[in-house]
Amino acid sequence: MRLLAGREHSRKELLQKLAGKGFAKEWIEPVLDELAAENWQSDARYAESYARSRILKGYGPTFIAYELRQHGIDLSKTPLFDLEALAESVAGGWMALLQQIYSKKYGDGPIPNRNEWAKRSRFLLQRGFTHAMIADLLKNTSNTF
Repeated sequence: MRLLAGREHSRKELLQKLAGKGFAKEWIEPVLDELAAENWQSDARYAESYARSRILKGYGPTFIAYELRQHGIDLSKTPLFDLEALAESVAGGWMALLQQIYSKKYGDGPIPNRNEWAKRSRFLLQRGFTHAMIADLLKNTSNTF
């Protein structure tokens, strides 16, 4: 309960933390089941909260889905919430967020050459945006090369 008082945790996180403190997995599982049944622990609530914080920090859908999988939540297998709708409500959609991140880092000027275009593309890929999103954004950016 003390762990859940501070912030939301995924089931996998709680299992790892409690196992690290020396508790046996056979004892942890029933407790986690009871916490989930009482709605004290919810993977759906955790995933939505985590995704919201990542969107606010400027990360894209690929990055967020990857990090959630690392925390034991695979949205492709069990959709706990609509990531697209969350991005729309938080940032106005993925393309609006992408434009905001791009403008903040690079401004609105033209891309001077292909090397710079590749550098900017890599940065946006590392932030978790797809190739298609980046190509769409950079296609609309005035080029001088």
